[in-house]
Order: sequence, then structure tokens, then C-alpha cells
Amino acid sequence: MGIGRTGDAPSAPAGAEGAGPHRWWGLVVIALAQLMVVLDATIVNIALPSAQHDLGMTDGNRQWVITAYTLAFGGLLLLGGRIADLVGRKRTFVIGLVGFAAASALGGAATGPGMLFGARALQGVFAAVLAPSALSLLTTTFTDPRERSKAFGIYGALAGSGSAIGFIVGGLLTEYLNWRWCLYVNVPIAIAAVLGAFALLHDRPGRTDARLDVPGVLLGCGGLVAIVYGFSEAEPRGWTDPLVLGLFAGGVVLLIAFVWWQNRAPSPLLPLRIVKDRNRAGCFLTMMLAVIGMFGLFLFMTYYLQVILGYSPMKAGLAFLPLTAAVITGSTQISARLLHRVAPRVLMVPGTLIAASGLLLLTRMTVASSYTTEILPSLLLMGLGMGLTFMPVFATATAGVPERDSGVTSATVNTAQQVGGSIGTALLNTIATTSTTAYLAAHLHSPADKATVVPEGVVHGYTVAIWWAAGIMLLAGLVAGLLVTAKAPGHGARAGARVAEPAA
Repeated sequence: MGIGRTGDAPSAPAGAEGAGPHRWWGLVVIALAQLMVVLDATIVNIALPSAQHDLGMTDGNRQWVITAYTLAFGGLLLLGGRIADLVGRKRTFVIGLVGFAAASALGGAATGPGMLFGARALQGVFAAVLAPSALSLLTTTFTDPRERSKAFGIYGALAGSGSAIGFIVGGLLTEYLNWRWCLYVNVPIAIAAVLGAFALLHDRPGRTDARLDVPGVLLGCGGLVAIVYGFSEAEPRGWTDPLVLGLFAGGVVLLIAFVWWQNRAPSPLLPLRIVKDRNRAGCFLTMMLAVIGMFGLFLFMTYYLQVILGYSPMKAGLAFLPLTAAVITGSTQISARLLHRVAPRVLMVPGTLIAASGLLLLTRMTVASSYTTEILPSLLLMGLGMGLTFMPVFATATAGVPERDSGVTSATVNTAQQVGGSIGTALLNTIATTSTTAYLAAHLHSPADKATVVPEGVVHGYTVAIWWAAGIMLLAGLVAGLLVTAKAPGHGARAGARVAEPAA
């Protein structure tokens, strides 16, 4: 690629999209929107106690502030990806930004729990429209393998560190302004991204002749929502509750029916050729497993720092800053420099092993652990590992996809990420709660012991769940090593041609 007239023709559409003078500023716009979507999954976590007090939420329903967002986001991403292909990526991107800002303003102005839950669900709906169009715009904007590696390095850093940035921003806004600003802050970000999109991003019109696969939408999205909802209900109800089992069974049946229908649909929501590709399937599964493991860190460290060590919201948020720096370093300084030279699994497998080692260090924490000597090394290892893993996953999963499928492929990557986060939250929280209950039953003999035994029991529950998270992270590395067999994208002209071909 790059020799002869193919690489030099200025009139080629690939050149227009992939070599525009403002494409790096376009990346800033795309990255800004993606950061807003990713950090919104965690930005309200630290603010949740304040919101619960202000709006009178019960302990039983406060989880819906988080779950309403991840349910709508994870369950509707495939639909959002197909809409991006049909309507046009830039148009879908702008619609998603405007809707997300409006839903954020509604949530910030909430006067009761129901209004906040509804606004968070609406945020998830528009995030499901926004995220796949952002990733597919990135895919079609950067077609040169080396530039693509750099662009995905920045994108992967935001995908991996966005949750941690959400904790930091949430802590600062809650402590110095009000919990409502954790939602209001999205409005100016979205306005800036919309203005940037109109000025800097370019896209072809959508395929107006194509049809939306309505049965596929109902079966696929319904199956995902049922399974994610089942995991969210497993923590308060128990794994053997009839509702939980019914949701899991119903979700599996719907997904089987979805696969059956996709083989027969005239315009399938998810063309099965996308997931039949060994490398993409490996990337989707690696992403889901890695995010399940990663939430073992986010979920428990937030409570550990504030409840056990007594950190303020701001201090707890800033405690995640080294993790964010490590993710960015691993993604932009290591993965982005090496991806065009080495096979993706050469980065993904060590990345998951490093992240798992960080989780294993955390299993040694106690009620009196030192942040500097015991928590900080774990955060750095986890961040570095995730930086090495996320960037090649995003780049490999979307490489060489025909332009007509780039939106739905991007949506599938994001679906794996969101479903993994939802499953991780419910699964690991249930394990931690069960372990804590068993510890207290065995060690709490009198009310006088409560002050010391209860914190020890809580930390014991965290460490048991983190053991599981480390095991799941190791499983992600095994999947990456066995399934992702793609070569280095920068090797040979053929690799470059595969990336550029969809836009040509």
C-alpha cells in the first residue's frame, strides 16, 4: 500500500476520509464523546450516597441508578450499531450526543427516585446509539495502519481509563459542588462534541434502501436485557430465586432464537459472519471476561477506600488516578507503538496476566492496609495490563470489516464491554456478600465484637470476590492466546489493503 497510484490518488474516497488534514482533531471529538459515555457508567457511584439521601431512595432500589444505565446501554447496543449503518454514522453520532445531554439534564434535575432511574435508562438508550457510531467513525477515518494504531491507542486508553476517570470526576463534583453535577457535567461536553462533529467529521449518507431487522431487535435486545437484568437481581434475591432463574432461561431462549433468525433474516441485525470470524469472536470474549475481572477492582476498591479506610469522596476518586495514568501509558506508549509490529495476542495475553497479578496482590488487603505499599502497586499493575489489552482488542475486532458492517461490529465490541461490566458487578457483588455473611456467622459471637468483626468480614468478602476476578482475568488471557491468531497489521501490503479496502 503506499506505492504507486493507489496510495497517491487524492480523489479516492479513502483519501478523503482517512487522510483529511483535520482528522486528528476529529479524533478529539470522537474521543470526547466516548469518554463521556464510558465514565458515565461509574461517575455516579461515588455520588450515590448523597443522591440516595436527597431523593429518599431505599437500600433495595438504589442499585437502579447504575443498573438502569448498563441495562439500556448493553441491551440496545446492537440496535444502535445497525442504526449507525442505516442512517449514517455522523448523523447518528450527533443524535446520540444531543439525546445524551438532554437525558443528563433530566437526571440532574430529578425530584424523586423514579425520575432519576428513568433519566439514567434514557442515557443508556442514547449511549447505545452514540458509542458504535463513534467507533465506526474512527475506523473509517483512520485507514493507514500506523495512524490507525495511534488512533486506537488513544481510544483504547479512554475505554480502559474512562471508568477510573469517572470515579475521580464524581468525587470532585460531589465534594465541591453537588451530586447533581455528576449528570449536569455531560451537557457542556456534549455541546462541544456536537459543534466539533459538524465542523470536523465527515461521513457518507446511510443506506436508505436497507431495512431494520425488527424481529432481530426484539429477540437479541430482549435476550441481552433479560440476562443482564437477571444478574442484577441475583444479588438481592439469590441465584436460585424463581425470577432470576426465569430471566436467565428466558434470555438464553431468546438469544438462541436470535441466532436462528439471523441465519434467515433478509437484513440481519447481526450478520453471523462477523462473529464466525475466529479473531473477532476471540476479541469479543476476551473483552467481556477482562471487563468482568476489572469490575472486581472498581466495585470493591470504591467501598474499601471510603467505608473501611474512611476516605472522602474526593480522596477516594483521586486514589484511582495512578490506575488511569497506567492505562494511558500501556495503551498509547506500549500497545500503540507495538501493534503494527507484533501479533495482537502478544500484547493481549501479557496484558491480562499483568492485570491478574494486580488483582492477586489485592487479595492480601486487610482493614489496615497501607495505600502506598499495598493498594498502589495493584492499581498500577491493573492499569498497565488493561492498557495493553483494550487497545489491540478494539483494533483487531474492527480491522478489515466491510464498511456496511462497521457500525454493528463496533456495537458488538461495546456490547461485550457493557454486558461484561453488568455481569461483573452482579456476580462479584453476590460472591462478596455471601462470603461476608458466612464470615460474620462464624466469627461474630457477641455485640461487643461487632466493631472489629464486621469490617473484617466485609474485607474478607471483597478478597474472596477478587480471587474470582483474578481467575476470570486469567481466563481472558487464555481465550486471547487460543483464539486470537491474527498477524501484526503492519506486516506487508496486504494487511494495509485490508484496513483501507472498506473506505476505498
